[in-house]
Amino acid sequence: MRKLFIAALLLLGSLASEAKVTFPGVVGDHMVLQRNTEVTLWGWTDGKKPVVVTPSWSKTKYKASPDDNGRWEVKVRTADAGGPYTITFNDGEKTVLQDILLGEVWICAGQSNMEMPVCGFMYQPVEHAAETIVYAADYPLIRMYNTPHRSLDTPTEQLGGAWDTATPEAVSRFSATAYFFGQTLSRLMPGIPVGLVSPNWGGSNIVTWMKEDTIDAIPGIDHALAKSKKGDADTPQRLYNGMIHPLHYFTAKGFIWYQGESNRYNWFDYRELFVALVRSWRALWGNPEMPFYYVQLAPYTYEGDNYRSLAMVIEAQWQALKELDHAGIAATTDIGNRTCIHPQKKQEVGRRLAYLALANEYGIKGLPKPAPTLKGMEKVKDERRGNMLLLSFNNLSEVYKWNDPDSFVGYLADGYNHPDGFEIAGEDKVWHKARGNYRWWHNQIEVWSDEVPEPVAVRYAFKNYCKEANVITSMGQPLPPFRTDDWEVDDIGEIR
Repeated sequence: MRKLFIAALLLLGSLASEAKVTFPGVVGDHMVLQRNTEVTLWGWTDGKKPVVVTPSWSKTKYKASPDDNGRWEVKVRTADAGGPYTITFNDGEKTVLQDILLGEVWICAGQSNMEMPVCGFMYQPVEHAAETIVYAADYPLIRMYNTPHRSLDTPTEQLGGAWDTATPEAVSRFSATAYFFGQTLSRLMPGIPVGLVSPNWGGSNIVTWMKEDTIDAIPGIDHALAKSKKGDADTPQRLYNGMIHPLHYFTAKGFIWYQGESNRYNWFDYRELFVALVRSWRALWGNPEMPFYYVQLAPYTYEGDNYRSLAMVIEAQWQALKELDHAGIAATTDIGNRTCIHPQKKQEVGRRLAYLALANEYGIKGLPKPAPTLKGMEKVKDERRGNMLLLSFNNLSEVYKWNDPDSFVGYLADGYNHPDGFEIAGEDKVWHKARGNYRWWHNQIEVWSDEVPEPVAVRYAFKNYCKEANVITSMGQPLPPFRTDDWEVDDIGEIR
């Protein structure tokens, strides 16, 4: 009898050891799940029994049956913001995930300027890094998941890594742009947890974040050139396979994106590629209106200050916005660095992205409006200056008001701030530096040049790096680079 009893115990023990639930890294302790919706939880089990899932915020029990490979998946209804909660998984052996929060989840993707951590890169610091790291514990509701770098030929559902809480060590190594974005959300939505999931890879081409058949379906682009580069961060769909496909099960509110420097060689196709990426990611996550906010590339010399490969990508970024709903751009004309491709002012970038999300997705009022953009141009005659071009802008007050946050900055510490960074040209298409002046009562700018008696076109900061560009609103939003002509750009060196 004693031998039979021991044998029974051993059998039960072996059965229990076979039933083991495992998860992808993004499903784990300390994670944030999107509140007030239905989220997907998934993983694998060694056993054959259904996995019973019990979240502590609900009395509901959910059941998921494993397939032949042991993979299981279940939809779980979340509640309003709060926590910490637990989630119990039972397939004969109990596994409990701890310290789960319900709040707002954002996917924060891109290349090195998104990857750049709060602590900075070697010889390339991030402003406010030390104080941000020191005060990390002031934001206990921010949770961070660094998606491990994986470049694969075929899609995977496996992800390593783990969620981090807001400790100095974790904040130090997390994406600065993403963290400052999350920090701003947390400040203006107190009590709402914020989950930041960051798949990023320095130097990555946009095509590697997309499926190859998505690229092939884009009409009118140079497909061979788009797919010509090879490597872990250039080949179509490799980062999609390793870092986006395995994330798409994880329900999120929206995306922020900082990428494009690596596509200056095919700037003429970037608008179509970017629009296709946005639409394909939204389809992958099952939400065609999923918010997508992205960063205007920052000024940097690249081939030379006066070349225009960067300006052409920036133009494509703004053109793409016209084709996308539930999207917006954070302008960066004022925060580039001529000698460093990774500018220090990541706090401003994160905050400007957050202003867009907070205003559009969460209804927070009183925030800075989006960056001003060109609204119209007309030729006017002035007795002293001759023919001028008069420019008007969106996102500004059209009539002067005394206490107006939506106006241009006219005075700096060293005196009156004449708008600078403009070029104008006549029918000969020869560009000359322009002089500028504000028309305060209408938030307009007039530009002219003695060398251009009959101006027909204007450009602003439309080059890789324009030191003179200085137009900014009283709420700190810079005027993005633009041009009013559609003339062929032939001065961008070897980019094309």
